[in-house]
Amino acid sequence: MGAQWKAKGKELVANARGKLFTKLVKEIMVAARSGADPAGNARLRLAVEQARKASMPKDTLDRAIKKGAGLTGEAVNYEVAMYEGYAPHRVAVMVECLTDNVNRTAPEMRVLFRKGQLGTSGSVAWDFDHLGMIEAEPATTGADPKMAAIEAGAQDLEPTDENGVTMFLTDPADLDLVSRALPAQGFTVLSAKLGYKPKNPIDPSTLSAEQMEEVEAFLAAIDANDDVQNVYVGLAG
Repeated sequence: MGAQWKAKGKELVANARGKLFTKLVKEIMVAARSGADPAGNARLRLAVEQARKASMPKDTLDRAIKKGAGLTGEAVNYEVAMYEGYAPHRVAVMVECLTDNVNRTAPEMRVLFRKGQLGTSGSVAWDFDHLGMIEAEPATTGADPKMAAIEAGAQDLEPTDENGVTMFLTDPADLDLVSRALPAQGFTVLSAKLGYKPKNPIDPSTLSAEQMEEVEAFLAAIDANDDVQNVYVGLAG
């Protein structure tokens, strides 16, 4: 039985890694439309950094860049599609998809939202701030996140764990600028992306254990969809 569980664990890890690579490849290909050189393409540079931190094979990374930039002769037709609505118990949700076929993705989202409520464009977006989100950890002893935020030009910051990992929040246009400035302030950037932060998040403690299970099951089903890149949820914490 132990060997079976070990094999199952390896399979789950491999599946999770494969799903992460799929998301990263899509982001790289879309970003590369604006140029294949990361030095002159901020979105591509950030995507490439994420791929390297995830240990993506170099040939996979290079092929994604070339394909996205149109250097292989293969068409890349991914487009962003946002879906807004509510998970069970009126928890606001924004779902960001990268899809090559909206006519496939849209009905799939309608089915997934049956246990919640699919809204129209803008129906919950008003309750989220669109921000640059940079997760970073201290690289030097005594690195001060508040001072780093000020010096790097971040708008705000939030601690994310007890080890000093901090989420630096920026204006969308300043994401690349701040992510480049943080290392000089003693922080190593772990991830950097544009995203949505809820303005009035629900405290999970106000939901029962059963209600939270329903919300989590709903979100897991959404995230498992192959076209979903990011899920932003109106929950605190």
